Amino acid sequence: MSSYTTITVEELKSRLDAGERIHLIDVREDEEVAQGMIPGAVHMPLGQVPHKLDQIPKDEEVIFICRSGYRSDQACQYLSSLGFKGTTNLVGGMLAWTNLP
Repeated sequence: MSSYTTITVEELKSRLDAGERIHLIDVREDEEVAQGMIPGAVHMPLGQVPHKLDQIPKDEEVIFICRSGYRSDQACQYLSSLGFKGTTNLVGGMLAWTNLP
């Protein structure tokens, strides 16, 4: 059974504002990230994730980001099924992030 955690945009913003260094991976497509990314995030389109497993920390928290939270959820399910321990989905994705006050 695969398992992973979730984080809200408010929690993530608070942690980033506090200076915490967090692994962030944005799984959106090129044209989507051209509209903006969360500072510090690494761009890795969802279709490339299976080919770049060696670039994803296996035993550390990694927060996955997409437009709405659906594709990042898919990435979390996939990676946790492979034994990745710290996969975390950003609930609401960039839609929620851009609506932060």
